[in-house]
Amino acid sequence: KRVAGVLAHDMETGRIIEVRGRVVVNAAGVWSDDIESLAGERSPQVTASKGIHVVVPRDRIRADAGLITKTEKSVLFVIPFHDHWLIGTTDTPWTLGKAHPAASRADIEYLLGHLNSLLREPLGPGDITGVFAGLRPLVTGEAESTAKLSREHSITRPAPGLVSIAGGKYTTYRVMAEDVVNEATSHFAEPPPPTRTRDIPLHGAIGWQQSGSGPHAGHLRRRHGSDTAHIEALIAEEPVLGEPVVPDAPYLRAEVVWAATHEAALHLDDVLTRRTRISIEVPDRGIAAAPVVADLMAPVLGWDPATVARELEHYRARVAAERDSQEMPDDRTADAARMGAPDVRTAGNRRPSAGGE
Repeated sequence: KRVAGVLAHDMETGRIIEVRGRVVVNAAGVWSDDIESLAGERSPQVTASKGIHVVVPRDRIRADAGLITKTEKSVLFVIPFHDHWLIGTTDTPWTLGKAHPAASRADIEYLLGHLNSLLREPLGPGDITGVFAGLRPLVTGEAESTAKLSREHSITRPAPGLVSIAGGKYTTYRVMAEDVVNEATSHFAEPPPPTRTRDIPLHGAIGWQQSGSGPHAGHLRRRHGSDTAHIEALIAEEPVLGEPVVPDAPYLRAEVVWAATHEAALHLDDVLTRRTRISIEVPDRGIAAAPVVADLMAPVLGWDPATVARELEHYRARVAAERDSQEMPDDRTADAARMGAPDVRTAGNRRPSAGGE
Protein backbone atom coordinates (compact mmCIF):
# COMPACT_ATOMS: atom_id res chain seq x y z
CA LYS A 1 0.00 0.00 0.00
CA ARG A 2 1.48 3.32 -1.09
CA VAL A 3 0.45 6.97 -0.97
CA ALA A 4 -0.01 8.02 -4.60
CA GLY A 5 -1.62 11.46 -4.40
CA VAL A 6 -4.17 13.60 -2.60
CA LEU A 7 -7.83 14.51 -2.79
CA ALA A 8 -7.87 18.29 -2.34
CA HIS A 9 -11.01 20.13 -1.24
CA ASP A 10 -11.28 23.59 -2.82
CA MET A 11 -12.86 25.64 -0.04
CA GLU A 12 -13.79 28.42 -2.47
CA THR A 13 -15.86 26.33 -4.86
CA GLY A 14 -16.49 23.09 -3.00
CA ARG A 15 -14.81 21.05 -5.73
CA ILE A 16 -12.83 17.91 -4.93
CA ILE A 17 -9.64 17.73 -6.98
CA GLU A 18 -7.55 14.58 -7.39
CA VAL A 19 -3.80 15.13 -7.70
CA ARG A 20 -1.44 12.19 -8.26
CA GLY A 21 2.31 12.04 -7.80
CA ARG A 22 5.22 9.74 -7.10
CA VAL A 23 5.70 11.33 -3.67
CA VAL A 24 3.42 13.41 -1.46
CA VAL A 25 5.09 15.96 0.82
CA ASN A 26 3.23 16.64 4.05
CA ALA A 27 4.18 20.20 5.04
CA ALA A 28 0.97 20.94 6.91
CA GLY A 29 2.41 22.48 10.07
CA VAL A 30 0.17 21.88 13.07
CA TRP A 31 -2.04 19.69 10.87
CA SER A 32 0.84 17.30 10.05
CA ASP A 33 -0.44 14.54 12.32
CA ASP A 34 -3.92 14.84 10.81
CA ILE A 35 -2.47 14.29 7.33
CA GLU A 36 -0.41 11.32 8.48
CA SER A 37 -3.51 9.76 10.04
CA LEU A 38 -5.07 9.67 6.56
CA ALA A 39 -2.25 7.31 5.61
CA GLY A 40 -2.91 5.13 8.65
CA GLU A 41 -0.23 6.60 10.93
CA ARG A 42 -1.23 7.30 14.53
CA SER A 43 1.97 8.27 16.34
CA PRO A 44 1.97 12.02 17.14
CA GLN A 45 4.86 14.00 15.68
CA VAL A 46 3.80 17.60 16.30
CA THR A 47 2.86 19.59 19.39
CA ALA A 48 1.03 22.88 18.85
CA SER A 49 2.36 25.82 20.85
CA LYS A 50 0.45 29.09 20.92
CA GLY A 51 2.25 32.40 20.70
CA ILE A 52 0.50 35.77 20.86
CA HIS A 53 1.65 39.27 19.99
CA VAL A 54 0.28 42.71 20.71
CA VAL A 55 0.85 45.91 18.74
CA VAL A 56 1.03 49.40 20.26
CA PRO A 57 1.75 52.82 18.70
CA ARG A 58 5.40 53.83 18.57
CA ASP A 59 4.88 56.84 20.84
CA ARG A 60 3.70 54.65 23.73
CA ILE A 61 7.22 53.36 24.39
CA ARG A 62 10.04 55.88 24.47
CA ALA A 63 12.96 53.96 23.05
CA ASP A 64 15.37 54.17 20.15
CA ALA A 65 15.90 50.43 19.78
CA GLY A 66 14.16 47.15 20.39
CA LEU A 67 14.38 44.90 23.42
CA ILE A 68 14.84 41.16 23.89
CA THR A 69 14.88 39.46 27.28
CA LYS A 70 13.82 36.19 28.89
CA THR A 71 10.84 35.44 31.08
CA GLU A 72 10.21 32.30 33.11
CA LYS A 73 8.18 30.81 30.24
CA SER A 74 9.30 32.42 27.00
CA VAL A 75 11.24 35.20 25.34
CA LEU A 76 9.93 38.76 25.64
CA PHE A 77 10.71 41.05 22.73
CA VAL A 78 9.74 44.57 21.72
CA ILE A 79 10.54 45.18 18.06
CA PRO A 80 10.05 48.33 15.94
CA PHE A 81 7.18 47.58 13.55
CA HIS A 82 6.56 50.43 11.10
CA ASP A 83 4.88 53.14 13.22
CA HIS A 84 4.26 50.68 16.03
CA TRP A 85 5.96 48.31 18.43
CA LEU A 86 5.45 44.57 18.08
CA ILE A 87 5.45 42.91 21.50
CA GLY A 88 5.66 39.16 22.05
CA THR A 89 5.49 36.39 22.82
CA THR A 90 3.89 33.62 24.81
CA ASP A 91 4.66 29.91 24.50
CA THR A 92 1.88 27.69 25.78
CA PRO A 93 0.39 24.33 24.69
CA TRP A 94 -2.72 24.55 22.51
CA THR A 95 -5.08 21.59 22.15
CA LEU A 96 -8.17 23.34 20.78
CA GLY A 97 -9.20 24.32 17.24
CA LYS A 98 -6.16 24.89 15.03
CA ALA A 99 -7.65 27.17 12.40
CA HIS A 100 -8.14 30.23 14.61
CA PRO A 101 -6.05 30.16 17.80
CA ALA A 102 -7.31 32.81 20.19
CA ALA A 103 -5.48 35.20 22.49
CA SER A 104 -7.03 35.32 25.94
CA ARG A 105 -7.02 38.09 28.54
CA ALA A 106 -4.50 36.02 30.51
CA ASP A 107 -2.13 35.97 27.51
CA ILE A 108 -2.32 39.74 27.08
CA GLU A 109 -1.90 40.41 30.80
CA TYR A 110 1.14 38.13 30.84
CA LEU A 111 2.88 40.16 28.13
CA LEU A 112 1.92 43.55 29.53
CA GLY A 113 2.88 42.53 33.05
CA HIS A 114 6.39 41.48 32.08
CA LEU A 115 6.88 44.47 29.82
CA ASN A 116 5.60 46.96 32.38
CA SER A 117 8.18 45.72 34.86
CA LEU A 118 10.76 47.24 32.50
CA LEU A 119 8.98 50.47 31.54
CA ARG A 120 8.78 53.79 33.35
CA GLU A 121 5.37 54.46 31.83
CA PRO A 122 3.32 51.24 31.98
CA LEU A 123 1.03 50.16 29.17
CA GLY A 124 -2.60 49.19 29.55
CA PRO A 125 -5.14 47.40 27.36
CA GLY A 126 -6.27 50.77 25.98
CA ASP A 127 -2.86 51.29 24.38
CA ILE A 128 -3.17 48.18 22.22
CA THR A 129 -4.17 48.62 18.58
CA GLY A 130 -3.98 44.95 17.63
CA VAL A 131 -3.55 41.42 18.91
CA PHE A 132 -2.85 38.25 16.97
CA ALA A 133 -2.06 34.63 17.77
CA GLY A 134 -0.44 31.77 15.91
CA LEU A 135 0.57 28.17 16.44
CA ARG A 136 4.10 26.77 16.27
CA PRO A 137 4.31 23.19 14.93
CA LEU A 138 6.97 21.90 17.33
CA VAL A 139 8.46 18.44 16.98
CA THR A 140 7.06 16.36 19.83
CA GLY A 141 9.62 15.54 22.51
CA GLU A 142 9.88 14.51 26.13
CA ALA A 143 9.89 18.02 27.62
CA GLU A 144 6.78 18.95 29.58
CA SER A 145 6.92 22.60 28.51
CA THR A 146 6.47 23.65 24.88
CA ALA A 147 9.07 26.36 25.49
CA LYS A 148 11.66 23.59 25.88
CA LEU A 149 10.74 21.70 22.71
CA SER A 150 13.13 21.97 19.78
CA ARG A 151 12.59 24.57 17.04
CA GLU A 152 14.59 22.43 14.62
CA HIS A 153 12.79 20.67 11.80
CA SER A 154 12.41 16.94 11.38
CA ILE A 155 11.83 14.93 8.19
CA THR A 156 10.30 11.45 8.27
CA ARG A 157 8.82 8.85 5.91
CA PRO A 158 5.75 7.72 7.84
CA ALA A 159 4.38 5.66 4.94
CA PRO A 160 5.52 4.61 1.46
CA GLY A 161 5.13 7.56 -0.88
CA LEU A 162 4.69 10.07 1.97
CA VAL A 163 7.39 12.42 3.29
CA SER A 164 6.59 14.62 6.29
CA ILE A 165 8.39 17.69 7.54
CA ALA A 166 7.59 19.16 10.94
CA GLY A 167 8.98 21.84 13.22
CA GLY A 168 11.24 24.60 11.97
CA LYS A 169 10.69 28.35 11.74
CA TYR A 170 9.87 30.92 9.09
CA THR A 171 13.48 32.07 9.17
CA THR A 172 14.73 28.63 8.09
CA TYR A 173 12.10 27.89 5.45
CA ARG A 174 14.54 27.66 2.54
CA VAL A 175 16.74 25.13 4.33
CA MET A 176 13.60 23.18 5.25
CA ALA A 177 12.37 23.20 1.65
CA GLU A 178 15.74 22.09 0.31
CA ASP A 179 16.00 19.26 2.84
CA VAL A 180 12.50 17.92 2.26
CA VAL A 181 12.75 18.06 -1.54
CA ASN A 182 16.10 16.26 -1.37
CA GLU A 183 14.51 13.56 0.76
CA ALA A 184 11.39 13.30 -1.40
CA THR A 185 13.45 12.80 -4.56
CA SER A 186 16.20 10.64 -3.05
CA HIS A 187 14.64 7.41 -4.34
CA PHE A 188 13.94 8.63 -7.87
CA ALA A 189 15.64 6.63 -10.62
CA GLU A 190 16.78 9.91 -12.16
CA PRO A 191 17.50 12.44 -9.42
CA PRO A 192 16.66 16.07 -10.19
CA PRO A 193 19.41 18.63 -10.72
CA PRO A 194 20.97 20.22 -7.62
CA THR A 195 18.89 22.87 -5.90
CA ARG A 196 19.43 26.51 -6.83
CA THR A 197 17.50 27.97 -3.90
CA ARG A 198 20.59 29.62 -2.40
CA ASP A 199 20.97 31.74 -5.53
CA ILE A 200 17.34 32.61 -6.24
CA PRO A 201 16.26 35.99 -4.80
CA LEU A 202 12.82 36.58 -3.37
CA HIS A 203 10.17 37.96 -5.68
CA GLY A 204 10.59 41.71 -5.93
CA ALA A 205 14.22 41.74 -4.85
CA ILE A 206 15.89 42.29 -8.22
CA GLY A 207 16.22 45.99 -8.97
CA TRP A 208 13.92 47.09 -6.17
CA GLN A 209 16.03 50.16 -5.37
CA GLN A 210 15.38 51.61 -8.82
CA SER A 211 11.72 50.64 -9.14
CA GLY A 212 9.27 53.52 -9.16
CA SER A 213 9.76 57.25 -8.93
CA GLY A 214 6.48 58.71 -7.68
CA PRO A 215 5.64 60.30 -4.33
CA HIS A 216 4.82 56.91 -2.79
CA ALA A 217 7.89 55.09 -4.13
CA GLY A 218 9.60 54.77 -0.74
CA HIS A 219 6.59 53.16 0.90
CA LEU A 220 5.90 50.89 -2.06
CA ARG A 221 9.52 49.76 -2.40
CA ARG A 222 9.61 48.68 1.24
CA ARG A 223 6.46 46.62 0.76
CA HIS A 224 6.56 45.47 -2.86
CA GLY A 225 10.14 45.81 -4.07
CA SER A 226 10.46 45.81 -7.84
CA ASP A 227 6.67 45.62 -8.26
CA THR A 228 6.57 49.29 -7.23
CA ALA A 229 6.57 50.51 -10.82
CA HIS A 230 3.57 48.31 -11.64
CA ILE A 231 1.58 49.68 -8.71
CA GLU A 232 2.52 53.23 -9.67
CA ALA A 233 1.14 52.47 -13.14
CA LEU A 234 -2.23 51.67 -11.54
CA ILE A 235 -2.15 55.06 -9.82
CA ALA A 236 -1.21 56.85 -13.04
CA GLU A 237 -4.19 55.26 -14.77
CA GLU A 238 -6.58 55.99 -11.88
CA PRO A 239 -5.18 58.71 -9.56
CA VAL A 240 -7.70 58.03 -6.79
CA LEU A 241 -5.80 54.79 -6.15
CA GLY A 242 -2.95 56.90 -4.81
CA GLU A 243 -5.06 57.87 -1.80
CA PRO A 244 -4.73 55.99 1.50
CA VAL A 245 -7.30 53.34 2.35
CA VAL A 246 -7.91 55.10 5.67
CA PRO A 247 -6.20 58.21 7.05
CA ASP A 248 -4.49 56.49 9.99
CA ALA A 249 -2.73 53.73 8.03
CA PRO A 250 -0.04 54.01 5.31
CA TYR A 251 -1.57 51.61 2.79
CA LEU A 252 -2.70 52.91 -0.58
CA ARG A 253 -5.86 51.94 -2.43
CA ALA A 254 -3.71 50.74 -5.32
CA GLU A 255 -2.23 48.13 -3.00
CA VAL A 256 -5.69 46.67 -2.45
CA VAL A 257 -6.24 46.37 -6.20
CA TRP A 258 -2.78 44.84 -6.60
CA ALA A 259 -3.53 42.32 -3.86
CA ALA A 260 -6.68 41.21 -5.67
CA THR A 261 -5.08 41.07 -9.13
CA HIS A 262 -1.59 39.76 -8.34
CA GLU A 263 -1.44 38.43 -4.77
CA ALA A 264 -4.36 35.97 -4.71
CA ALA A 265 -6.48 37.96 -2.25
CA LEU A 266 -10.02 36.59 -2.52
CA HIS A 267 -11.68 37.94 0.62
CA LEU A 268 -11.73 41.08 2.73
CA ASP A 269 -9.75 39.48 5.53
CA ASP A 270 -7.06 38.44 3.04
CA VAL A 271 -6.33 42.13 2.46
CA LEU A 272 -7.05 43.55 5.91
CA THR A 273 -5.17 40.92 7.92
CA ARG A 274 -2.55 39.47 5.56
CA ARG A 275 -1.72 41.58 2.48
CA THR A 276 -1.77 44.62 4.77
CA ARG A 277 -1.68 44.88 8.56
CA ILE A 278 -4.65 47.22 8.90
CA SER A 279 -6.38 44.79 11.25
CA ILE A 280 -3.67 45.24 13.89
CA GLU A 281 -2.37 48.73 13.13
CA VAL A 282 -5.51 50.84 13.59
CA PRO A 283 -7.57 50.93 16.79
CA ASP A 284 -10.85 49.89 15.15
CA ARG A 285 -9.14 46.76 13.72
CA GLY A 286 -10.05 47.73 10.15
CA ILE A 287 -13.79 48.27 10.56
CA ALA A 288 -13.72 51.68 8.85
CA ALA A 289 -11.41 50.39 6.12
CA ALA A 290 -13.55 47.37 5.29
CA PRO A 291 -16.15 49.12 3.07
CA VAL A 292 -13.40 50.97 1.19
CA VAL A 293 -11.49 47.75 0.58
CA ALA A 294 -14.66 45.91 -0.45
CA ASP A 295 -15.49 48.59 -3.03
CA LEU A 296 -11.98 48.27 -4.48
CA MET A 297 -12.03 44.47 -4.61
CA ALA A 298 -15.57 44.09 -5.95
CA PRO A 299 -14.99 45.08 -9.60
CA VAL A 300 -11.74 43.11 -9.77
CA LEU A 301 -13.24 39.89 -8.39
CA GLY A 302 -16.73 40.29 -9.84
CA TRP A 303 -18.52 40.63 -6.51
CA ASP A 304 -22.21 41.49 -6.64
CA PRO A 305 -23.86 43.55 -3.85
CA ALA A 306 -24.82 40.40 -1.96
CA THR A 307 -21.21 39.20 -1.94
CA VAL A 308 -19.98 42.59 -0.75
CA ALA A 309 -22.54 42.54 2.06
CA ARG A 310 -21.51 39.00 3.06
CA GLU A 311 -17.82 39.91 3.09
CA LEU A 312 -18.49 42.95 5.29
CA GLU A 313 -20.70 40.95 7.64
CA HIS A 314 -18.04 38.27 7.99
CA TYR A 315 -15.24 40.72 8.67
CA ARG A 316 -17.21 42.65 11.28
CA ALA A 317 -18.16 39.39 12.97
CA ARG A 318 -14.53 38.29 12.94
CA VAL A 319 -13.36 41.50 14.62
CA ALA A 320 -16.12 41.27 17.23
CA ALA A 321 -15.26 37.63 17.97
CA GLU A 322 -11.56 38.40 18.30
CA ARG A 323 -12.26 41.30 20.66
CA ASP A 324 -14.55 39.07 22.72
CA SER A 325 -11.94 36.31 22.90
CA GLN A 326 -9.36 38.77 24.21
CA GLU A 327 -11.62 39.49 27.19
CA MET A 328 -11.92 35.82 28.12
CA PRO A 329 -9.93 34.45 31.08
CA ASP A 330 -8.44 31.32 29.51
CA ASP A 331 -7.86 29.35 26.31
CA ARG A 332 -11.10 27.40 26.36
CA THR A 333 -13.39 30.40 26.78
CA ALA A 334 -11.31 32.46 24.33
CA ASP A 335 -11.54 29.71 21.74
CA ALA A 336 -15.31 29.49 22.17
CA ALA A 337 -15.65 33.25 21.69
CA ARG A 338 -13.42 33.31 18.61
CA MET A 339 -15.32 30.45 16.99
CA GLY A 340 -18.48 32.53 17.27
CA ALA A 341 -17.55 34.07 13.91
CA PRO A 342 -17.99 31.69 10.96
CA ASP A 343 -15.17 31.31 8.46
CA VAL A 344 -15.88 33.05 5.17
CA ARG A 345 -14.60 29.93 3.40
CA THR A 346 -17.37 27.62 4.59
CA ALA A 347 -19.85 25.56 2.63
CA GLY A 348 -22.60 28.13 2.99
CA ASN A 349 -20.45 30.78 1.36
CA ARG A 350 -19.17 28.81 -1.61
CA ARG A 351 -19.60 30.18 -5.07
CA PRO A 352 -21.01 27.74 -7.65
CA SER A 353 -18.45 25.24 -8.93
CA ALA A 354 -16.94 26.12 -12.30
CA GLY A 355 -16.65 22.49 -13.27
CA GLY A 356 -18.02 19.06 -12.53
CA GLU A 357 -17.61 17.43 -9.15
